[in-house]
Amino acid sequence: MAKSGPVTIADVAVAAGVSKQTVSNVMNYPEKVRPGTRDRVLSAVADLGFQPNRAARALRSSSAGMIACRIEPVSSHSLAHLHDRFLHALAEAGQAVGRHLMLFAVDDAEDEVATCVRLVRSGSVEGVVLYNVVPDDPRPSLLLDAGVPFVSFGRFSADATGWVDVDNAAGIAGVVEHLAACGHQRIGFLGFPEGHRVGDDRARGWVTAMDRHGLLAGSHRLDVRGEDTWISGARMARGLLDRADAPTALVAASDTLAAGALQAVRDLGLTPGEDVALVGYDDTPSAEVLDLSSVRQPIPEIGRRIVEALCPPDGTVLPVAALLAPELVVRGSSRPRA
Repeated sequence: MAKSGPVTIADVAVAAGVSKQTVSNVMNYPEKVRPGTRDRVLSAVADLGFQPNRAARALRSSSAGMIACRIEPVSSHSLAHLHDRFLHALAEAGQAVGRHLMLFAVDDAEDEVATCVRLVRSGSVEGVVLYNVVPDDPRPSLLLDAGVPFVSFGRFSADATGWVDVDNAAGIAGVVEHLAACGHQRIGFLGFPEGHRVGDDRARGWVTAMDRHGLLAGSHRLDVRGEDTWISGARMARGLLDRADAPTALVAASDTLAAGALQAVRDLGLTPGEDVALVGYDDTPSAEVLDLSSVRQPIPEIGRRIVEALCPPDGTVLPVAALLAPELVVRGSSRPRA
């Protein structure tokens, strides 16, 4: 018997004893689900009378649809342009497959979800892109419940699909490898406050690589955290460089922190790349201007993979789960030591 009132993916998941992501996969990409599980889900769909959003599916099969993404504000104390570059990559990738990018601004995650649901159900867009998704983020689950097709930049669950991300731990670990090969042993880390998913991943990369080289013992005091601002980067770097056992190299979790550290090094009368090596993260345009080594995220590839998953030729959302490798760009701030 069909359930009275609107039936959601969550209802189907409970009835079939599976996750909401599995129900979504059965609806959009059934060949990826084991036959027994698929039959159980389809049986629950029939029993409950679940009706997927057919208008959205029809639009997804169109050769000229739209995808939507929220615009996020940028701090005046940050040098980061990653979000702008990401949106540009999405627009270019969308253009290559006949899609256009719709941008919208909202105040919080709740408003973002409501806007995404409204845009898809009205037929204005065929799917949405989530930015800066973190574990336990409420947005993916809410969009799954509403039957809204989405792909996110960032992992939101260990066993979920529907995301593309960068291996941030590997990126920072590669920086430590580079600095150790240049002869550095006291390598400090300037990171984000604990609990920040990206920041914690990058800190984990520092710990792992330092331990691999036997440099971690006694170096925990070289791991300092603060807000992602230029002022914070300068303050944290100055605190480390004023110590008797000051580090000879600094790894920053962002180019914004690294730029502040660069100023702190110069304020102390030291020469970047000679007295103190510096490496940032994100390879922003500022990094090139400052001759700052930095880790470059594969933003064009991220945009392409997201659009390919969200807008495939047959109109079914692909269950993508891609962890991409970043690349270290070496400049004068971390040249090999003499």
